[in-house]
Order: sequence, then C-alpha cells, then structure tokens
Amino acid sequence: MEAELPQVPIRLGDEVREALDAAGPVVALETSIVTQGMPFPTNLETARATQEAVRRGGAVPALIGVLGGKLVCGLTEDELERLGTSLEAAKVQKRDLPRIIAQGGDGGVTVGASLFAAALCGIEVFVTGGIGGVAPGAASSFDISADLQAIASHPCITVCAGTKAFMDVAATLEYLETISVPVAVWRSHRFPWFYSTDSGAEVEWRVNEPEDLARAFRAGRRMGWQGGTLLGVPIPPEDALDAQTTREAVDYALGELERRAIAGKDATPFLLQAVFEHTAGASLVANTALIRHNASIGAKLALALAGC
Repeated sequence: MEAELPQVPIRLGDEVREALDAAGPVVALETSIVTQGMPFPTNLETARATQEAVRRGGAVPALIGVLGGKLVCGLTEDELERLGTSLEAAKVQKRDLPRIIAQGGDGGVTVGASLFAAALCGIEVFVTGGIGGVAPGAASSFDISADLQAIASHPCITVCAGTKAFMDVAATLEYLETISVPVAVWRSHRFPWFYSTDSGAEVEWRVNEPEDLARAFRAGRRMGWQGGTLLGVPIPPEDALDAQTTREAVDYALGELERRAIAGKDATPFLLQAVFEHTAGASLVANTALIRHNASIGAKLALALAGC
C-alpha cells in the first residue's frame, strides 16, 4: 500500500485564511528583502508600507516567511519584526525549503520560494521588487536565476519592476520566451529597468488595465495552463534614477563583484549594497518606492481576478 504524503507544513495567518475562504483578493509578498535586501530599519518600514499599499488597494497582503521550521503565509507584525531584526535568518530559495524546514530554522523567502508557497495556498498574485534573471556572462557561468523557472512553474502573476538592474535584461526576456512565460508591461511597451523606467528592451504585450491581464490569465487557466505570467511595472518617473546613473552604478557594482570574487547567494546583497554606496543611497529610496508602487498594482490585479 502506497504511503500518504505528509501534509505540507504551511500556516496561514488569520486574515489571509479568511480572505482565501471568501475567495477574496490576496497578494503574496516575499521576505528576502527584509532579511537580506535592505538594511534595518528600512527593511521593516518598507515591508509595512508595502502591506499598507496592498490594503489601500482593497486586497489582503500575505507576507511569506519561514519561522521555526514552519512555512508561514501571512506573517504577524511580531513575526515580521523577528525576521527583520534577526542576524541568523537564512535566505531561502525554493530548493532550500526542505532543509530549512527540517532544521527548524528561520528565513526570508525569495521569489521562487514565495511563488511555491503562494501556489500551495491558491494565491494568484505575487509582488516583488525585481526578479533575478540571466546574469551577464551567463554563456560561460551558466548563472541563470531560479526565479525564472519558478515563474514558469506556478500559476501566479508576478508583479515586478523588471529584473534586478545588474541582470542582462535582453537575455532574460529571451529565456522567458524559451520557457513559455507570457511577459507584459504595465501601460508601456518598454520593459522596466528596476531603478529606471526603461531598460531599452521592447515587449509586445502592453496592459492598460488590470482587467485586461486578469481575463488573459483566466483564459489560460481554463485551458489548463499551469504556468505563471510576468508583469513588468515601471517605477514612477518622479521616483526613478536616470538611466545613466543606473548604468554607472551597475557597472561599478559588477566590477567590484568580479574583483572580490563574490558568488552565489551573497552576490545579490553585495551588488545592492555596492549600488547603494555608488548612488549615495538614492538606489534604496528608488527601491522602496518601486516596491510600494508594485504593491498597489498587484492589489488592483487581485481585485480584478477575484471579479473574473
């Protein structure tokens, strides 16, 4: 007799559970930005502001993390503070979940782990700042973020301000096409460049209203489509860095990364810090603004999906 699979150790917050039971609009949010992506106290302030942006948009925020070996979807304020002030919380990719859960650890979840949790719970909208992508020099390093396969594998709309600025945007879009991920841009044909509004790459699918994307996503689900969709949302122009500033900061950061031979999970936090230093903190201001903006768009999408 075949043994039953154990129940996935995931706990829903009360607010999230109530919203899901009522088929209401819910937006999933990551926490690696809290544990590794931003310094204290900006990390906590940004997480709170992002949740508030979702609520103002009429949806329920579901902040995802790992606490004491439990995958949690809908962190409380105390749990958020525990992660945001921890010096030991792990950066948890999707592949790390079994190990961190078995060890009873704490961790902030990346895009891939967040999408895995969101799909388990039936949440169809996920908001982040920027996704990982194809790294410069990937032809020899094979450095392609697991975020891309996660987006392709889980039935969620991922809302982002493009890739992290130091990724190869054109190669990332080509890879997303290869793995059959539909890519749209919010009210533009120009794919965003994280801190800046325009990466220089053009995308065919322009979404002008949340209902447009919601209807397309629903059509795919009716056909049995189990993959995800990516929506690039340009940072508001008043909050953006100009393209030259972004390029100079990225070039500096990538040069320092190579010089210091930093790789793996440490690379992204190092690059973000290097860009922060090169821009005298302006990149962090832009980062917090774009995440709040993405959250407001994500809430609109969740509402539109709940009405479809």
